Amino acid sequence: MIIPKNILGTKGLSKEEIVTILDSAEAFKEISTREIKKVPTLRGRTIINLFFEPSTRTRTSFEIAGKRLSADVINISGSTSSTVKGENLIDMALNLEAMNPDLMIIRHSHSGVAEMLSKFIKCPIINAGDGHHEHPTQALLDLYTIREAIGDLHGLNVTIVGDITHSRVVRSNIYAMKTMGINVTLVGPPTMIPLGIENMGVHVSYSLEDAVLDADVIMMLRLQTERQNEFLLPSIREYSNLFCLTTKILKRSKDDVLIIHPGPVNRGIEITLDVMKSDKSFILNQVTNGVAIRMALMYLLLGGNNDSLN
Repeated sequence: MIIPKNILGTKGLSKEEIVTILDSAEAFKEISTREIKKVPTLRGRTIINLFFEPSTRTRTSFEIAGKRLSADVINISGSTSSTVKGENLIDMALNLEAMNPDLMIIRHSHSGVAEMLSKFIKCPIINAGDGHHEHPTQALLDLYTIREAIGDLHGLNVTIVGDITHSRVVRSNIYAMKTMGINVTLVGPPTMIPLGIENMGVHVSYSLEDAVLDADVIMMLRLQTERQNEFLLPSIREYSNLFCLTTKILKRSKDDVLIIHPGPVNRGIEITLDVMKSDKSFILNQVTNGVAIRMALMYLLLGGNNDSLN
């Protein structure tokens, strides 16, 4: 199956397209376990990582993914780009495209930047996170991690906890999970849950203790104070008292519940260290699977060939 030219979000991706991406990632995960973690799949291709927002996991994951496929990977950060000299973002992207890259990975603090640039440049774009909008590769690696651990996604109950309003991860996961037949419950303080979000086909709860009861998967989110225009809680301590995933709360959940977190984790605020280290936690699995998902997307977007995986 052919996937869209650009991966700007999970909204609009069909079930078949998502399955194609997840299935492709399985082959690429095996490559990362080899002694020589490199295949010639994208030899001679050039990938530009254009990151205007701080990132460790996502940027490194994309860079490793490209290099394991033998692509030439160029990293550009906002502080070293020509935009600091006043150049328009569109002009900068057009100048980069004039150098004939094969793929651009774009991360920006403003919603819609990746989609906007896709209207001006011809090479494929992967959205690595834009404002409060979407973070599609994170949602895809979350689905891959869940499917790898549990199996069939249809009918699962996923509880997502935390700063819903400011999370692009939530939006991408809701779109993808609903497409795959997953039941989604959002949990957090009322000030951090957007009005009308139930229209996306999700349930809303303000009690973590109640929401974990039937959950097959619990996804904890980072408290994103840097994206808040105003502080929405009386204190961090109060948030932690009500919405931190502890061993005590975990005892109310299913014995085989899966715990994930897109990272970075604020220990003791969103999740306690003992829960992070428990056998129910698949947080580091997500990081590993992120490389495989991004390798799969690069391969699918750039028309890789199966023979070059060996």
